[in-house]
Amino acid sequence: MTASSKRNNAGKTYTDDSGKFAPGNPGRPKGARHRITRAVEELLEGEAEGITRKAVEMALEGDTTAMRLCLERIAPAKKDAPVEFDLPEMTTAADATKAAQAVLRAVSDGELTPSEATSVMHLVESYRRALETEELERRIAALEAAK
Repeated sequence: MTASSKRNNAGKTYTDDSGKFAPGNPGRPKGARHRITRAVEELLEGEAEGITRKAVEMALEGDTTAMRLCLERIAPAKKDAPVEFDLPEMTTAADATKAAQAVLRAVSDGELTPSEATSVMHLVESYRRALETEELERRIAALEAAK
């Protein structure tokens, strides 16, 4: 923390010397709205339907910006969707290699996009680690039982 930032906090009691909130003062409560946000909401109160109608009219008249805004609200960009392709069963950590090959094949065949494949591979890797951990726990238990 610099000397100038300490000066900016001088006289304020809601932070300690390191700039962190003092105990018992966690800051703005959850859900609290910024004053500018509240002011804008008050200005627009009761006008949402009229503004929406005007935006649609402008879009229908050919205003490309209005078209884009309307489409973004009506049909937002796809963020996540289920994917369907053949994935071999994974019962051991070694099976993750076969699963990775299946994902690569699905990308090369056009069944998955590269970003979808990345998401699937994260799942495969997480599952592989879980299988590996389970296998290690079994081995440790067997070693302890042998003693």
